[in-house]
Amino acid sequence: MNKYFSIDDKIFDIIQSNPKSMNFFIANGFEQFNDKKIFEKMSKNVSLSMALKLKKMNVELFEERLVSYLDNQMNNIDLDLFKVKNKKKADVNIEGVLPCPIRIPLLEKFELWLKENRIELDYSIDYELKSANLGLDWIKEQVKSGDIDKVPDILMSAGFDLFFDRELMGQYLDKGLFESQVGEINSDFCNEYIDIRDPQNKYIITGVVPAVFLVNTKELRGRKVPKTWDDILSPEFEDSVAVPMGDLDLFNALVVSIYKEYGMDGIKRLARSYMKNLHPAEMVKAKGKSKSQNPVVSIIPYFFTQMIQGEEQIAIWPEDGAVISPIFMIAKKDKKEKTRPVIDFFMSSEIGEVFSANGKFPSTNKNVDNKLSEDKKFKWVGWDFIYNTDIGSLLRELEHNFNEYILK
Repeated sequence: MNKYFSIDDKIFDIIQSNPKSMNFFIANGFEQFNDKKIFEKMSKNVSLSMALKLKKMNVELFEERLVSYLDNQMNNIDLDLFKVKNKKKADVNIEGVLPCPIRIPLLEKFELWLKENRIELDYSIDYELKSANLGLDWIKEQVKSGDIDKVPDILMSAGFDLFFDRELMGQYLDKGLFESQVGEINSDFCNEYIDIRDPQNKYIITGVVPAVFLVNTKELRGRKVPKTWDDILSPEFEDSVAVPMGDLDLFNALVVSIYKEYGMDGIKRLARSYMKNLHPAEMVKAKGKSKSQNPVVSIIPYFFTQMIQGEEQIAIWPEDGAVISPIFMIAKKDKKEKTRPVIDFFMSSEIGEVFSANGKFPSTNKNVDNKLSEDKKFKWVGWDFIYNTDIGSLLRELEHNFNEYILK
């Protein structure tokens, strides 16, 4: 038993004793707690261990992460020491979204770094890094204005639509208003088959969200375990695959990668394979009695495979590479003197370890061991494709066609 709770305590009692834990539960598989009525009904009658077992989630891992989260909250630093209430008065503004599992530990590190360097950093810094599940609409509204002064000095986010849509960040990047450089990176991302460094020095990739297969062996019904994306797109898996349409960043990365390799026929085949749309946490716990209720394969972020329990579900890293949704960072060119220390921090080994260890989002820092064997490769669309394609327009077309193919 840890110092905060017992896994046999009712969830309601855990949250009552540790109110800040509610955000953790919501971000880690208990989204229904956003509804007060559901929370009241469920949390008072179910222990944490029982709830996690019902959801097919790893009890020990969940407890470890919740305890770590509460430890961080207990040692939380006063953000008002650093934040400027009126962003127009800050010398450097940082905005964006981060994957839920790494947001808290990353912010803890950042706040500590700010405190330790507040004398050396003789300028004001304002930042707002929200959880990725909240989306990017709040940033897009600023970007659409066409006013560079309304765009943050440093912007971080996963996915392709914000950065490569010519109607969004593309309008600023095409004018050379952003510049970001990175030197040597992790060999997992720079080797004989892949190099994710931007040759035009506009974007930095801090880490990636890999998409892998979660296979429900009970639902295979004589079929072989799929090992490649071609397997997933085959007629054998028609109406059998859960596609992460609710995770827009991952979905966009998926359809762009499929299109780049297979053309529009690949999108049609993906739609044929599509069965249902589930949140990754729901994919891990998916359980039913008939084929119509359970996907045979779920395409999920690598992180969620840590929650798998039992022998019915197995995680498969595609032999032809896990599709990656990169976590991008860009910075304004005219503020590089002030933004450079911040960029160096986010690209440091310390933060790389947060990406890799705490969230299983492989880091691009050259000194971080992502603990990936040589056979675990990545599927990356490449900078040539990105710079020669109107990604924003393409994504709209791919989403439209995917939905049209589903209805046929």
